[in-house]
Amino acid sequence: MQKFKTNIKCGACKAAVAPSIEKLGISSWEVDLNHPDRIVSVSDQISSEKIIAAIKDAGYDAEQIV
Repeated sequence: MQKFKTNIKCGACKAAVAPSIEKLGISSWEVDLNHPDRIVSVSDQISSEKIIAAIKDAGYDAEQIV
């Protein structure tokens, strides 16, 4: 499971990011909107660089949490 700190703030923001994430073929991902760092969790084995790029292409920041 990969995790990313983001600035996705609400359900509408998540919906805006969804097409970019799903274009990578990611089948299972989630945003914890209750966490102060808005953690995105991705279960698929896609490179973190591609996930970060997809989130940024949608207009949001992302940073992998190790």
